Amino acid sequence: MRSATAHRLYEADERFAVKSAGTDKNAAVVLDNDLLQWADAIVVMEKDHRNFIRKNYPEIYNTKKIVCLYIPDLYDYMQPELIAMLKDKFEDVYRRGLV
Repeated sequence: MRSATAHRLYEADERFAVKSAGTDKNAAVVLDNDLLQWADAIVVMEKDHRNFIRKNYPEIYNTKKIVCLYIPDLYDYMQPELIAMLKDKFEDVYRRGLV
């Protein structure tokens, strides 16, 4: 629900073009090479997600910016605490020029 919430928060933001995917094979949209190629920068929620990309898509891992927000999978979709955390962490990453 973290990525889906982030997608919803930023889909109308003129600064970004956003897509959301999961690393689990049961995700509504499963992360694949086409999505990773599309992205200029990749934002993940956990270190395990970054490691998944490193293992399964090493060429992407070595050529794209990948930023981890370190947000645990504890929240429901659009939960106020998740929204606040996403905005705080993502805007910090953006201000620092990491995405």
